[in-house]
Amino acid sequence: MTPSEKYIREHSTPQTDALEWIVRQTNIRTNHARMLTGPVQGRFMTMLVQMSGARRILELGTFTGYSAVCMAMGLPSDGHLDTLEVNDELEDLILEGFERAGLSDRISLYIGDAKSILADLRSGIAGSAESPENLYDLVYIDANKREYCEYYDLVFDIVRPGGFIFADNVLWDGKVYEDPLPNDRQTAGIARFNDMVSSDPRVESVILPLRDGLNIIRKLD
Repeated sequence: MTPSEKYIREHSTPQTDALEWIVRQTNIRTNHARMLTGPVQGRFMTMLVQMSGARRILELGTFTGYSAVCMAMGLPSDGHLDTLEVNDELEDLILEGFERAGLSDRISLYIGDAKSILADLRSGIAGSAESPENLYDLVYIDANKREYCEYYDLVFDIVRPGGFIFADNVLWDGKVYEDPLPNDRQTAGIARFNDMVSSDPRVESVILPLRDGLNIIRKLD
């Protein structure tokens, strides 16, 4: 942690006991604690949900539930978050974290391939005459980096006009602006996604250099 990161963390609202529990369990029970959102970005996401007035949120990539809890904390009492995770071995940890945070009634966990589940969700929304109340106010993408472009295409029509898409890890440890661009599929997927969003006339976007890069994308009205 750099001195600036330490200072920012010390002067931001601390994470809750439930989030601290998720961090501990992630370090104990997984080998990928680096994938956690972290307290500063997590608090920022809570506030973004509050500022946007979002009531329906979709998350692609739950991991151990840290970011889901952060976003659900910003929801109003009648809000709800759907979150998708491919690794069924994490289910018990995720659900216990939701319970400890007192948010089990505001979060639905779907285990399985994100693209398959998205197809079902899209079908359900289309089957209800695409009523505005069935669209999502915010979608958070933090799943397979190779498939960000596919996720973007799949979620775009189920985000309400004026709603948001957040995409995490869009700087990918700086690899996306290396010259020449590394040829691994993850870097190529993220770089292609960033180019896709920046040239999409249906949205406005800004990349924030927060942790590994957070792309804030607003779907135009």
